[in-house]
Amino acid sequence: MRFDVNGVPVDAAPFPGQCLRTLLRQTGHVEVKKGCDAGDCGACGVLVDGDPVHSCIVPAHRVAGRSVTTVAGLGTPEGLSPVQQRFVDAAGFQCGFCTAGMVVTASTDTVRDADEADLPRLFKGNLCRCTGYRSIRDALAGTGSTEERGIAGGIGRAVRAPAAERIVSGKEPFTLDLETQALTHIAILQSPHPSARIRRIDASAALAMQGVLAVLTHEDAPDVLFSTGRHENRLEDPDDTLVLDPVIRFAGQRVAAVVAETIGLAEIASRAILVDYEVLPAIFDPEAARAPGAPLVHGDKDADASRISEPLRNVVAQKHGELGDVDAALAAADVVVSGTWRTARVAHVALETHATRGWLDAQGRLVLRTSSQVPYLVQKELCRIFALDPARVRVVAARVGGGFGGKQELLTEDLVTLAVLRTGRPAQLELTREDEFAVAPLRHPKRVSVALGATRDGVLTAVDVDVLSDTGAYGNHGPGVLFHGSHESVAVYRTPNRRVNAEAVYTNNPPSGAFRGYGLGQVMFALEGAMDELARRIGMSPFDLRRRNAIGPGERVVVTDPDEESDLEWGGSGLPEALDLAEAALAEPGAPAPAGPRWRVGTGMALGMIATMPPRGHFSEVRLRLDADGGASLDVGTAEFGNGTTTVHGQIVAEVLAIPPEAVRIRSSDTDGARYDSGAFGSAGTVVAGKAVHAAATRLRDAVLDLAGPGASLGPEGVRTASGLRPLAAFAPLEATGSADGTPRGLAFNVHGFRVAVDVATGEVRILASVQGVDAGTVLNPEQLRGQVEGGTAQAIGSALYEEVVVVDGHVITRTLRNYHIPQMADVPPTTVRFATTYDDLGPFGAKSMSEAPYNPVAPALANAIRDAIGVRPHELPMTRDRLWRLLED
Repeated sequence: MRFDVNGVPVDAAPFPGQCLRTLLRQTGHVEVKKGCDAGDCGACGVLVDGDPVHSCIVPAHRVAGRSVTTVAGLGTPEGLSPVQQRFVDAAGFQCGFCTAGMVVTASTDTVRDADEADLPRLFKGNLCRCTGYRSIRDALAGTGSTEERGIAGGIGRAVRAPAAERIVSGKEPFTLDLETQALTHIAILQSPHPSARIRRIDASAALAMQGVLAVLTHEDAPDVLFSTGRHENRLEDPDDTLVLDPVIRFAGQRVAAVVAETIGLAEIASRAILVDYEVLPAIFDPEAARAPGAPLVHGDKDADASRISEPLRNVVAQKHGELGDVDAALAAADVVVSGTWRTARVAHVALETHATRGWLDAQGRLVLRTSSQVPYLVQKELCRIFALDPARVRVVAARVGGGFGGKQELLTEDLVTLAVLRTGRPAQLELTREDEFAVAPLRHPKRVSVALGATRDGVLTAVDVDVLSDTGAYGNHGPGVLFHGSHESVAVYRTPNRRVNAEAVYTNNPPSGAFRGYGLGQVMFALEGAMDELARRIGMSPFDLRRRNAIGPGERVVVTDPDEESDLEWGGSGLPEALDLAEAALAEPGAPAPAGPRWRVGTGMALGMIATMPPRGHFSEVRLRLDADGGASLDVGTAEFGNGTTTVHGQIVAEVLAIPPEAVRIRSSDTDGARYDSGAFGSAGTVVAGKAVHAAATRLRDAVLDLAGPGASLGPEGVRTASGLRPLAAFAPLEATGSADGTPRGLAFNVHGFRVAVDVATGEVRILASVQGVDAGTVLNPEQLRGQVEGGTAQAIGSALYEEVVVVDGHVITRTLRNYHIPQMADVPPTTVRFATTYDDLGPFGAKSMSEAPYNPVAPALANAIRDAIGVRPHELPMTRDRLWRLLED
């Protein structure tokens, strides 16, 4: 058939059942993205004869003789359409994976002529996980918030992302947006059982199919244990995973993998594989998993070799400690508050699913292009698993379509490596949206019990915290999430008596993993709820109770061991100001409460403290070169996935060298580029990689000034020397390196407040005001940082009110976006963001990290506001309408 794409005739022969999205990408239009393939997210949006459609649910044959317009047909990076330019001006994206579909929808007459109040309805089919939608609303309204290009320097300015024009026109390549000849595809046969042993696999029928290159089973894979969770020190995670394991520990686990010429053939062949399973007893309740006689998930592991705390009790990690005498302090306290709180499994829902494409280059090196936050750590672990020379392996992360911790894993790269090494052909593995829910790691569900003791005037005398974390079938990030989650969340309050008992346990549920906040949010939900209840019991403002008990500069950050070695330092504290800012903002008028006797109004707040980078070392080594045109080329290892580090790194170089940020050309997340980087996790992009960039830029500037002679100075006009003005380009090609090791670490604080209205007849919650006081140190890019806070708030509202991955007897029930409610534009109110005027001695130009921190206090603040409105405290997330209704009925 023939049809037009962006005004160009296309001849194609779609296969039976093919959708328009895959046909468009097959013909080179990779600007059309895959977010769900179910018509739910809008990332694949195009115009057909001027009408917006989700191309993933349009049969390809229906566009015969018709005209299709993708985002690339609306304008080019050099000649943007007005709507594309508005998205640039408003910074209406973060990772940018949803942006093509957003721009297409925004380009229609229906949207252009719509009232602002109608926008949530018109964009209900376009989901964004990063921004919180305010910047998208600004783009639709034509409200610009970024600066024009061409201005030297960068710090403190709303500089545009380097890729902005390419993102809004669909020209910025993500992981799979490149052409690869002779590409093969991988499909995985998943276990239907949550606990089983493979007796026999018969792949003969699959191998007999024309176009099937290989069927990979545990007999083909290395017998090397590892963890999918990646850290700088690989020993932080238990070695409990194999590429392909004959023992099944959760429903959906890999059984075999088919490598075939097409993904359709690979999937058909995978269903032809016959497997004889021995079904084994399973355990799904984390409380029961520790009991004597419970089925053992990893009872076959050696505790020391795999670094599992107690495999014969299903305990992967545990933390027990006491400061003072908690029982005596609780018995003597004037006021005691206690309770148990529970949090649910939450999916990351990065719109770009996990995906890897691998091949052998002309020199025979293995090259992997992957959607990862940690390319260097992936390279190191693959070399260990497959006994490869690191010089023979290159790992590249292009722009990544969202992460939120979910891509701090090794989930697809190992199978692609196995397939490429086995067949010699390029191979690709792309997880589906259903896979993201069913087999990719989720946020750890936790049960947290808290008891607080205090004097009548609100001085804490005892804190007792008990945590049970369900790490699922594998321990990736299980220890780290447990230890970190029970650290800053508890240490933020001073008390002479404190006890923590925490355990992470194996079950035959889907694996848990790293998620924004890394365990802190679950514990804060409980502890901040207890603090709010304590304020009510003694009749004190919740803000004042925090002021009275929160630690401050000069105090040690202690949980239970006062002698514990720590590299945490007070580089600058903005908590008092953040409390003041949030309290003042919450007192301002918000949206009016709904009329009627069924509505109750309440306010609530919570605070969060977080270390500004991961513990035990986080490393970055960068290269910076002065180019012949007076610009600079930077090789930095950290990945860009909506965290904005590429923008900030360019700003840092521009500020030091007095050049415009767009004159800094950045190559990131390529193991052939920068010398090293631990990865983009733990909010380290600014305070670790950024410090390395600052060091390299400073050295390069100093080298220029040394060559220019005594008294030389550098400014936007060039290098001023004793003999006159010389262009910066005259000093090319100078080079410099910079490094940072992630220590010492600082502390950041966030205070969130809500005013809500709750319908006591239905449990509906309406947010009337959302405010956050933010201790971010020097604000390097105010628009970008505001977007990080808004995006974190929106994601936290989702996990507080709507989001839950439902698992029944080990089987994931929630498998589509339409059954998993991430916030739409209609669900996210504007958040008032106010920055404390602090300077952190530990960060570049005084900045702190602020990617994870905004998420943590949101759910407890919302729960506290609901408690204030209805008089009953929610103890379980998400606080859905039915749960609140039952709470009110009870």
